[in-house]
Amino acid sequence: MPSFFKKKSSSYNKKTGQEKKKEYSSSPLSAVLEENIEYIKTQTGNSTDIVIRSFKHSPRFNTKSAIVYLKGLTDSQTVQELLIEPLMKSNPAESDPISMEDMIEGYLPLGNMEQIKDWNALFPALMSGHTIIFVDGYSVAISSATEGGEKRAVEEPRTQRAIRGSKEGFTESIETNISLVRRIIQNPSLWTETMTIGRVTKTKVTIMYLKGIARDDIIEELRKRLEKIDIDGVLESGFLEQYIEDQSISAFPTLYHSERPDAVAGNLLEGRFALFVNGTPFVLLGPVVFVQFFQSIEDYTERFYISTALRFLRVLVFFISLIGPATYIAATTFHQEMIPTQLLIAIAAQRESVPFPSFVEALIMEVTFEILREAGIRMPEAIGSAISIVGALVIGQAAVQAGVVSPAMVIIVAITAISSFATPSFSIAISARLLRFLFMISAATFGFFGMILGFIILVVHLCSLRSFGVPYMSPLAPFIPADLNDTFVRGPLWADRKRPAFISGSNNVRQSESTGRPQPEQSSEMVTDQEGDQQ
Repeated sequence: MPSFFKKKSSSYNKKTGQEKKKEYSSSPLSAVLEENIEYIKTQTGNSTDIVIRSFKHSPRFNTKSAIVYLKGLTDSQTVQELLIEPLMKSNPAESDPISMEDMIEGYLPLGNMEQIKDWNALFPALMSGHTIIFVDGYSVAISSATEGGEKRAVEEPRTQRAIRGSKEGFTESIETNISLVRRIIQNPSLWTETMTIGRVTKTKVTIMYLKGIARDDIIEELRKRLEKIDIDGVLESGFLEQYIEDQSISAFPTLYHSERPDAVAGNLLEGRFALFVNGTPFVLLGPVVFVQFFQSIEDYTERFYISTALRFLRVLVFFISLIGPATYIAATTFHQEMIPTQLLIAIAAQRESVPFPSFVEALIMEVTFEILREAGIRMPEAIGSAISIVGALVIGQAAVQAGVVSPAMVIIVAITAISSFATPSFSIAISARLLRFLFMISAATFGFFGMILGFIILVVHLCSLRSFGVPYMSPLAPFIPADLNDTFVRGPLWADRKRPAFISGSNNVRQSESTGRPQPEQSSEMVTDQEGDQQ
């Protein structure tokens, strides 16, 4: 049996290597126009969305040409006005043969044009929305950037809404997303590097960072991890996230995703990189730290004491969503002496008709609420929210009347569910939803001692995580006093002089020494004139 799998694996690797060799082998174009057109039809299965338009350059200069483009990915108006019409109206000298250089420099007003000599360069350009120009008698084609087609307009972000801040969100177009960030950071130090990942999908991926502010070793490590990826397709940024994260066996995310251009720009200014993937509005950011998942873009637009209070609230609701049911289970099962007497009598009276222990009772309600939450997400938007709300009310009331669960347990589970929705980042909220069941098991086994043991294991695990070499719990562990201004406490902007130590590169100064606490020259006392009247 082992030899069979070994032989099968060897055969698979050999086959994969042959496919890659075939894919990357260079075959030149033909000088005969009809042969090139026929080869394109053969390779694409004569697909109906491929447009092939043949024409002659001018009545007195009998040169056959053809353009090929994909319907839906190409701006047909641009092709007609800036490619076909200039070529058909061209009037070269009667004695001079037309050349590719003449077409690029003299006849075609479009920019971003290049010559293509082999099929392996031609097909990726064609499938990405470029228009290919063939001229009979030349074994070279011209690729013109004419991307277009229907695209979703820039709209307000749906997952990261803010009362105060930009209302623009990313779309599925990588060019649009990059331009949205460049509108905010208008600096030549904002560098981008583009590569293609996916043997079948040929997905365009772009790295963006601020040169001098981002660490060069982190960008180099990101580049190496991306170059090692050899898969058939990339459909979303989450595909790449699982290949480039430091710790794959962890419930906590080590990369942050956002669909807000202003949030991406803010992270770039701190020294992080942004990873754009064509076809998704979510941009990956790294390296990240644990406290970053409790921050919001509004924290930097409101006064610092309001932002600090909101951050404390987010941390509180995270812990409620993590240990809410576990605390109830531990208190009612092992530590009844910690509950006030009147509350304990009320809980005991409610649980008198319940046939299950607290753990089973909480497990039933948690699984039921998770099913309702998932159903509300997957259903159409018009009825999804109604199903989740009505279902929770009806099932909760029916479960209490049937004596399956107690009213106190319904309240605990409802507060826990609301707390998970209040967490700013979905990726950290879903981690708490998963770990909640582990804390419930530890509380049902050892009470509060089991929960404390679970917390110790959780903290050790968090301290062991890294995001591109950056400690996940920094600046708390290791402790960096200079970076505490932007953690669970949001300090004033005028006191935030330097960028995070572990993330930023050589240029770590955020603001100069002269920029400090506002100190108006005039006194804040009431100004009066000489006669004592108020001004």
